[in-house]
Amino acid sequence: MNEPIKSKSLDLTREFPRSPREMLGGYVIAGRMLDKCRAVVAGTNDEYHFDCPLDNFFLSFAEIKADDFKEIVATGASDEEVADWINKNAKEHSPQEIIQWNNTMRDKRLSEMPIELQEFLEGYIPQAIPAEKIVRVWFDVYDIEEGRI
Repeated sequence: MNEPIKSKSLDLTREFPRSPREMLGGYVIAGRMLDKCRAVVAGTNDEYHFDCPLDNFFLSFAEIKADDFKEIVATGASDEEVADWINKNAKEHSPQEIIQWNNTMRDKRLSEMPIELQEFLEGYIPQAIPAEKIVRVWFDVYDIEEGRI
């Protein structure tokens, strides 16, 4: 493994990736996806997966292939370089479309998700989220589980 990717990669056996709410290149999810992708390349991803359903919401909207994203990440590109790459390679959307998509993702309720994800989360949430915590939107699952809220 090259040193640039190793030095930029989080060890997800000991720390969490960014919240899906944190933006990279103007998009929610992208920063978390980058953290997970780097960890996969570095072999420090533990139970975290790149190209998962969450990542695919972003990849689909941006019309970016997971393998292409992983290829740029594997070069050891910085956050800024990856953000630039995203902005050069993502499907062109107006600023309003990006804002609307970001807000849709921030506000996505479990009932608005594909049934396969709803079914998975129906069993996952009681196992991973303390009973006193309330999941109002999908991103809450990550932020509660990882101790941000």
